[in-house]
Parts: sequence; structure tokens; C-alpha cells
Amino acid sequence: MQTSALPDLAHTDTRPVHWLATAAAMAAVVAGAGLLQPEAATATASASEHRTGASHGAAPAAAPDPAGVDFPLDCSGAGQTVTHRAPGDLDGDGRPETVAVVRCDAGSGTPPSGVYVLTRTSGAAPRVVATLVDPAEKLTVTDFAVRDGRVSATLLGYSSAAVPRCCPDEEESAVWQWKGNAFVRSASAGDADLSA
Repeated sequence: MQTSALPDLAHTDTRPVHWLATAAAMAAVVAGAGLLQPEAATATASASEHRTGASHGAAPAAAPDPAGVDFPLDCSGAGQTVTHRAPGDLDGDGRPETVAVVRCDAGSGTPPSGVYVLTRTSGAAPRVVATLVDPAEKLTVTDFAVRDGRVSATLLGYSSAAVPRCCPDEEESAVWQWKGNAFVRSASAGDADLSA
């Protein structure tokens, strides 16, 4: 039998202590890597990054979110509910606005609706820039849509204070469109008196 010219390799004979040392070393490497992470990425871009992206054909700006907007609607502490919302570039400036239908969160009954146009500039919080339907008009808004720069809705109302608030007896179709420096309202020929 011929003996090896090399010395015995003690580390080739594994023992439990060897495995524990390896596991401890690996745990230290993983823990160190976890502590040395790069700064977290965020989805918020600075204004200059947004302008650069927009000029190079990046995705268009997002429409304003009505959540958290303080609408000019007196609900006497009941809170406000956004029942409908739709984005659209209403004034042709290339930035979308949001149209929101809002009413008091009354819990029961049919509280009147308000229709508001929201915009957001330079990363600021969304704000109301126009009121299309004032809740003081005591109308309920249905069949709401924003298409091709127009806002359309069906407005349900009451011919007198004697009509129960559950049962509107008047219906009007309305369309709003930005002209010059204001929203102009027009009615369609299909308006009807529901009591007939």
C-alpha cells in the first residue's frame, strides 16, 4: 500500500461542530445583507422627473382622486359619500380632471347630490374647481358619465315641496361642456315630467 504524500485533510471529516459553524457563518451573511439594503424605491416621482417623463411619451398624469377632498357640501356631521366618479380631460389641456357625484352619507332616504369637477396641478392636493350641480337644487343624479370632454347625467327632482322625497316626479337629462372659461349646461330634448 502506498501512502499519500499529502497531509491528512482533517476538514474532510465533517462533525456537528463543523455544521454549526457553517450555519452560524451563513446566518451572519444573511443578517448583514438585510441590514445593508439600498434605500427603498417609491412610486412618487418629483415634479422634474414627471415633466421629463411626460415629454418623452410616458404615461399621462393620473386623474385626481376624490378621496379626502373637502367638498362644499353641508352634511351636519353625517359625512360625505362619493357615489360616482369619472376621469376625463374636460378642458383640452392634456391633463385629466375628475368629475365626482357626492351626497351626504345620511344612511337612509335620498339626500340631494352635488356634482363637482376636481383638478390637481403640480403635485398639489386635488381641489374643486367647478360645481355642476349644487346640492341646494335638491336633485338626485343618475346615469352619470364622462365621454369626449362632456359630462352627462340624468337629474331627478321634485315639482313641489309636497312631493315625497322618496319619489321624484321630474327628470331632466343634462350635458356640461367646457367652453371658453366655464362649463356650459345644455338639456336634451328628452326631458320628461314623471308625474304624467
